[in-house]
Amino acid sequence: MNFHWRDGNRLQLLENGEEFFPAVFEAIANAKSEVLLETFIFFKDKVGSELQSVLIEAAQRGVSIDVTVDGYGSADLDGEFAAAMTRAGVRIHVFDPGKRLLGKRVNVFRRMHRKIVVVDGELAFIGGINFSADHLGDFGPAAKQDYAMQIEGPVVHDVHRFALAALAQGQTPRRWWHRRDRSHSNGYAGASRGEARALFVTRDNDSHRNDIEEHYLQAIRDARSRLLIANAYFFPGYRVLREIRNAARRGVRVRLILQGQPDMPIAKFGARMLYNYLMSDGVEIHEYCRRPLHGKVALVDYEWSTVGSSNLDPLSLSLNLEANLIIRDHSFNRLLHEKLDRLLHEDCRRIPLERIVRGYWWRAPLIFIIFHFLRHFPQLVGLFPAHRPRLELLDPEPVEPTPAPLQRDHQ
Repeated sequence: MNFHWRDGNRLQLLENGEEFFPAVFEAIANAKSEVLLETFIFFKDKVGSELQSVLIEAAQRGVSIDVTVDGYGSADLDGEFAAAMTRAGVRIHVFDPGKRLLGKRVNVFRRMHRKIVVVDGELAFIGGINFSADHLGDFGPAAKQDYAMQIEGPVVHDVHRFALAALAQGQTPRRWWHRRDRSHSNGYAGASRGEARALFVTRDNDSHRNDIEEHYLQAIRDARSRLLIANAYFFPGYRVLREIRNAARRGVRVRLILQGQPDMPIAKFGARMLYNYLMSDGVEIHEYCRRPLHGKVALVDYEWSTVGSSNLDPLSLSLNLEANLIIRDHSFNRLLHEKLDRLLHEDCRRIPLERIVRGYWWRAPLIFIIFHFLRHFPQLVGLFPAHRPRLELLDPEPVEPTPAPLQRDHQ
């Protein structure tokens, strides 16, 4: 499914769960006909329970609701918590459900990592925020810093079409697959709601393997003044690294905001192996130290921006199913820059080149291996288990709860 640039969109940047969750819950509470929701992580905590409540209420008043979760990220969505929704009429689909081996989840690769909500074909949300309480400040030091978008306008039609098509992928046809695209029937597809130009971009393991990465590459190549990337899991392919360095060489001010207090220490270790390569040509690297960074956002010059679910790491760029919104709008670019610049100055520490050069001798062989790994990673991906996307519809009958919760991956 190919998408095009859409003019006339109204966009709102939502920072962290404090802004994202109320907006989504209100939209679902006001839904008239349909809610389509995709998320990597959904389970029973205070956020998951509130989402469960608004979904049940909407289903009970006749709203058609389909929720898709990832079989790895939402492995703990089980038992009476899920059954309460399915009994009310909420259809819950599990992407690539896998059996545990010795109590561990083994379906690690090719995850459904998107975070999308579409309400009535008229309002959409896209970003990196999961439905879990660790996206709220009161969660404590492990609370995540993240971003999402609320979208109105013609590009919502593309998100809606995609979400409907995703439900139909990999299952035996069901009647609800063929329900009409409401954005066609009510004339909404051409309705202008704002001034922003936007493009919905996805990544899959079929015909759109490199779409998100290609948009990053083109934007970085076109950069003339500034490039600012805030990304939680930064370990991009060789092409992205090369273009970032080339941008700095031609005088672009390049700043990266990366994890300083990571939820996954290996992410920080991997990123730091790349610091010398980038900083030696003038790239500024700042580590966010207030709490774990979970954002996946970037901006170039004064118009181009992106917000979505895709990290700049091998999983997101070569294996996972992802979705980003690409934006061309001066006002949004300025707002995102203000947010990230404030984050950078208030809660980040800049990494000095002297610190990276010190001890470089022992890291040099490892860095050499890493760069060759990144150069050839797209080919190596073919060695990982391949499969057709598969959705499993949860039975509305209650099932036994999981004996003990497993540690989650918070990507």
